[in-house]
Amino acid sequence: MAKKNVEVSDKKVGFFKGTLIELKQVTWPTKGELASKTSVVLAVVVIATLFVWLVDTGLSKLLSLLVG
Repeated sequence: MAKKNVEVSDKKVGFFKGTLIELKQVTWPTKGELASKTSVVLAVVVIATLFVWLVDTGLSKLLSLLVG
């Protein structure tokens, strides 16, 4: 049973070592890229929110006209 625990521990250590190696190879965005992409995401979220709100409001008013 002790051998099995050592194998599991070795697998976990290997996993984290591999993860660190991969993270060192990542090309991280600059502050400017991060700011511009964040602003694009926020703009899309605002536009999508407004679209859903408009559709919801329109359908709600249409339903209230049909029902009574």
